[in-house]
Amino acid sequence: MRQVVLSLLFWLGLTAFGYAQPSTGADTPPAKMTRKERRALEKEQRELDKKLADARAKRAAAPPLSEREREHTEALFVDGVKYVLLEDYTKALEQLLRAYALNPDNAAVNYKIAEANLLSGNLRDATNYANAAIRLDAKNAYYYLLLADIQVRQKQYDGAAKTYASLIKQVPNSGSYLFNLADLYLAQNKLPEALSTLELAEKEFGQVDEVSFKKQQIYLKQNKLDLALAEGEKLIRANPNESRYVLAQAEMYASNNRLADAVRVAEQALRTDPENPQAHMILAEVYRQQNQPDQAGEQLKLAFASPALDIDERVRILVSYIKQLPNPKESVNQLARDLAAATIKTYPKEAKSYAVAGDIQTLTDRKKDARDTYLKALRYDNSQFKIWQQVVWIDAELNQTDSLLTHTDRALELFPNQASIWFYNGVAHLLKKQPQKGVKALEYGRKLALANPELLGQFDAQLGDAYHEMKDYAKSDAAYEAALVSDPNNVQVLNNYSYFLSLRGEKLEKAKQMAGKVVKQFPDNDTYLDTYAWVLYKMKDYAGAKAALEKALQTTKDAAVIEHYGDVLYQLGEKDKAVAEWQRARKAGVASNLLERKLKDRKLYE
Repeated sequence: MRQVVLSLLFWLGLTAFGYAQPSTGADTPPAKMTRKERRALEKEQRELDKKLADARAKRAAAPPLSEREREHTEALFVDGVKYVLLEDYTKALEQLLRAYALNPDNAAVNYKIAEANLLSGNLRDATNYANAAIRLDAKNAYYYLLLADIQVRQKQYDGAAKTYASLIKQVPNSGSYLFNLADLYLAQNKLPEALSTLELAEKEFGQVDEVSFKKQQIYLKQNKLDLALAEGEKLIRANPNESRYVLAQAEMYASNNRLADAVRVAEQALRTDPENPQAHMILAEVYRQQNQPDQAGEQLKLAFASPALDIDERVRILVSYIKQLPNPKESVNQLARDLAAATIKTYPKEAKSYAVAGDIQTLTDRKKDARDTYLKALRYDNSQFKIWQQVVWIDAELNQTDSLLTHTDRALELFPNQASIWFYNGVAHLLKKQPQKGVKALEYGRKLALANPELLGQFDAQLGDAYHEMKDYAKSDAAYEAALVSDPNNVQVLNNYSYFLSLRGEKLEKAKQMAGKVVKQFPDNDTYLDTYAWVLYKMKDYAGAKAALEKALQTTKDAAVIEHYGDVLYQLGEKDKAVAEWQRARKAGVASNLLERKLKDRKLYE
């Protein structure tokens, strides 16, 4: 049998139009009574029947109620009803049971006792008295409804269904309760019984939209697509100008690969409502399935141009695009940006409009635009940490130090316990040549990152640089060592640590080992080659330093590297060549503050 695909839109339509009948709670999965529970209930019913029989026998043996006794019974009943309304169920039952003792055959008294027990949570007594009320007066619909409610609350769906069936049979003009009965059958997945019940309702009430929806639900569960579609066509014929029925049918066609029919019905909806966004989205899905991306995109643009398309639906669609980004096809990237822009235009004061647009701009390499868009999102909702995080990351990636410092300061006012923000705040201070403030931020953030080894290593690496800047070399070395415990292959740490050791002329063997490890991994990187060469230089291995620098000079024009090469040449006795390299370093840019003295005196200064 062909499997029928059930469309999301159709199900949403089903849930939107419930028939206005008393709630049965039948949407809860059914549960059968255990044998023990059934025996207990039957025992209580027998006990109640015995009490009722005893009370009747006493009443039969006793003289008829006097007028005063009848008035007293009515007064007790009225008081009981009053206490039920006041939700004082203890007093209500006290009065009602006294009335019951005087007149146990009164159906209304049994009904109110059942109701009071139900409201107080005593479902078993409620069941017994409700059954008694029905036996005493089988034509009162409210008695059946109360019993069905009690049974549903106990998940006794078979019993509730039988109660509704009895109600419909015994009480005149009670056909409207067929809908409740159908719901109960659906809750138990008794599809044939539910369908038969709905057909009875249709015979009694004629064409009812909700009946067709429920019949569709059943046919789809039975994989009877043609019958489900026939019900949809019936709805459309009865309501040709009701777009929700037309769209539900179009969605069902599209979901089951009946694409030509989907287009026909969706275009019918557009003739009635030309700007209907759901119709355009159905057409977009059809074109997507037909591998016509341009036409699908145009339909989506038309849908997003409609103010009737709510923001949550827009975000759902945009998120589906985010999962495809960055896309090799620029047309896909551009379509995502266009749809995001349309969302902002329609919902200019919704933070989520800007947030999803920022995500799309980030993924399609529009970083600066993304940062500005995220900041607009924060104007309307600054409580979203992930958006602050995105802003800070982009500031750092764009090397915009002033923005990074401003935004981390603002974020920390709202999220003072976020270690990553303290990290970037510390980095911003270091870049602004404020090492004391940088160290303070990094040390505080490090305490918050103790449970995150990777982030902890990043803090230690930055602290190593910061302490070196402050000439606190002991703390700098300790921070670097801690960073290498977290990640022994941290290239930044290995390079910086070895270079700073070489500048100080300390632990040169260790520095050579670390710098050599980096160069082995990145043999053509001019920065790492320069560090390795300078360690060798400090160890007076000038030949080795020369070889490393000559390799670096194949790819770099960095003034510092060129100056270092001149220094090595000078140490090797090639003074003229050294001066020529120093002159070349001056032309290349900023080197050391000793360069001019070297050139003036044609002599090496260190």
